[in-house]
Amino acid sequence: MERKQLMAEVEELLHTYCEDCLLKAAFRKEKGKSFAHKFCITTCTVGEQLRKRGEQLLK
Repeated sequence: MERKQLMAEVEELLHTYCEDCLLKAAFRKEKGKSFAHKFCITTCTVGEQLRKRGEQLLK
């Protein structure tokens, strides 16, 4: 996949799912920023997709 296309996909995922995520907001308020970030990276399915795109960008 082309780098530009991967970056566009990442932007679209972030804009569509992460920008107004209620889980992220609730976790930040209740348990802190670090917990919310860790949840997004390790548990969230969107975070998993973002991680895969990031790995492809590093190749």
